[in-house]
Amino acid sequence: MSPRIANARMYAVTAAAEAAWRALLEAVAREAEVPLEYLPYPAPQPLEALWARSDLGSVFMCGYPIALQLAPVVPIAAPVPRAAWAGGRARYRSDLIVREDAPFRTLADTFGGRAAWTVEHSHSGFNAFRHHLLAHRSAERPRLYAEMQGPLVTARRILDAVREGRIDVGPLDAYWHLLIALHAPELVRGVRVLESTALAPMPALVAAAGTPAQDIARLRAALLAAPARPWFGSLADALLLEGFEPMGVEDYAPTLGWARAAEAAGYRYPA
Repeated sequence: MSPRIANARMYAVTAAAEAAWRALLEAVAREAEVPLEYLPYPAPQPLEALWARSDLGSVFMCGYPIALQLAPVVPIAAPVPRAAWAGGRARYRSDLIVREDAPFRTLADTFGGRAAWTVEHSHSGFNAFRHHLLAHRSAERPRLYAEMQGPLVTARRILDAVREGRIDVGPLDAYWHLLIALHAPELVRGVRVLESTALAPMPALVAAAGTPAQDIARLRAALLAAPARPWFGSLADALLLEGFEPMGVEDYAPTLGWARAAEAAGYRYPA
């Protein structure tokens, strides 16, 4: 049988970060005795096409499309970020970023300006941002921004649009933000976080639905045991990881609640 594929595109923020993810996933595969082959899949290739593959073995997928059943997958485990806001759990949020020299002190200060989102199936770049904005929206003010750009597709394009002044505010996956600040600090100089959204379950490493149950169980066990292994420390430092937490489809149900609340209010897109 051919090896199943592994990929860390969602959090491969630089070549060095991707190399660390690749090393970690290869170590996990050896530990689990489940053959995996790392498949590079750089942006802007569509993640939907990757997630739809029948040979997924350990590939990052956002929790919102997991809950939407965008592709037939089984969550294995999700990373626990090395961040105080994660509280030792596989949780993340979206940082709403602006330029350091912008006059904004609150999110409301950006209303009437320009904002953007990534893709409709993204939690951090769309669903969480929309949910956060919903509290500010009213019948008298159905649109908060004069211009809402999207889809910008990737977190990097959101970051670049803020840095270059093409938008005033944008949502950035907070774990992605931590990683880019570590691996390419020059890209976040001159950028600050205005507010952050509520916590939600982290994106998971997933396998295709047809993956043998014993392989999924072995991969999950190897991921959970990783912090005790001698190879984990240096990779964890490079990836700002505490470890991994087991995840199931049901863990991502809250993201659907956020979507339903916005859609019930007639707020189909951030605006």
